[in-house]
Amino acid sequence: MKYFFIKTNLLICLLFLSTLSNAQTFKAGAALRIITPNPLLPVSGGVGIPNPSKEKQGDLYARAVVIEKGKTRIAIVSVDNLGWTSILGDRSRKLIKGIPAENILIGATHTHSAPDAYAFPDEKGNTGADFKYLDLCVQQIADAVNEAISKLEPATLKTNVEEAIGKIAYNYYADQLYDPRCGVIQAIASSGANIDKPIFTLVNYAVHPEVIGSGRGILSPDLCGPLYSRIEQKVGGMAIFMNGAQGGMVTADNRVKNGEEANDWNECKRIGELLADEALRIINKAKVQVDPSLFCTAKTIQFPITSPLMKYILENSKLKSDKVVGNIISSQQNLINIGTAQIITIPGEALPNIGYYLKRKMHTKQAFLFGLTNDAFGYMLTKEDFQSFKRYDYVSRTSLGEMTGDILVNETLKLVAESPASTDFK
Repeated sequence: MKYFFIKTNLLICLLFLSTLSNAQTFKAGAALRIITPNPLLPVSGGVGIPNPSKEKQGDLYARAVVIEKGKTRIAIVSVDNLGWTSILGDRSRKLIKGIPAENILIGATHTHSAPDAYAFPDEKGNTGADFKYLDLCVQQIADAVNEAISKLEPATLKTNVEEAIGKIAYNYYADQLYDPRCGVIQAIASSGANIDKPIFTLVNYAVHPEVIGSGRGILSPDLCGPLYSRIEQKVGGMAIFMNGAQGGMVTADNRVKNGEEANDWNECKRIGELLADEALRIINKAKVQVDPSLFCTAKTIQFPITSPLMKYILENSKLKSDKVVGNIISSQQNLINIGTAQIITIPGEALPNIGYYLKRKMHTKQAFLFGLTNDAFGYMLTKEDFQSFKRYDYVSRTSLGEMTGDILVNETLKLVAESPASTDFK
């Protein structure tokens, strides 16, 4: 009898430890939805009424990854669009079960060949946005995240940051003033039928996906489409792209002879596939992290709205934001520690000097900046750059105001200082 009780207690202890271990297991899941409008809709490359489209090159997607460890669960969503505001993002968050709203990061790839998601008003207050389409996207985003939750499985992790080599991006204003580093996060199944196969590969790189642009009547994910296909064909799993600090004016390097540009799908394929190949080269060097840490926090940042153009857009867009109070607009900023990597979100298009500075101040050399995430407020530049050069006239007009970049920097530094540095960083 004594032996029976000892054996029973031992079994109970083993089951308890097994349950506890499983509860702390790092898990990942991924899912996507096609959001290509049918029939096609006009496409937007910025402020103003969208341009009619007559054909498509590739599909638009909402791509979602969910990561979990213990009680911490986080979703990262990428939408093939110029920008995705919190007005739309919050609608999706309400439809997502099992993840705190503040742990759901929704960003845009910044393709210039997708339907208007800002509802930009013209001088009469009219807009070319299709609200039924936007409602569909809201639901599709939520569906992708909910499916990714249902597909959570034990995983290991690989992260790395390194310069991507080749003719991918440049700064249209000053060739070399851009960040060539590419950050990659890859979750790998650690059990089941797909063991040792990627669940997802996330690519973080600063570039304007505007090879095709909005004026050619083509709806397209631009260079992001070939990037997705190349990664998925080579290693499997799902590919996802999160943009970086690509403001003023870090764009795709599609330059050819005599100052001309290649603006077709073949050039999208060249750049997208090259970036995909570089991302896989970079992540292949990374060590596998068997039990990575996971941490997420969020805070609210407030920015004054002093730009006449941005004031007009926010006051007259039919997508009304509840984040605007007087001349102040609020946005969520996230910090995530995942294994040896740290992620900071930026609610707009930060200029590359801001991106470099923030990465240098983060807790790890594997620093990731997710631009155009949780909001898309236009360009974010420091007061020293604001309206300082003729080159910066456009980015100044389409910024919230002179203090936008300084507020972003200061609030980010506070967030980094207040957040715990993971022991994985050492």
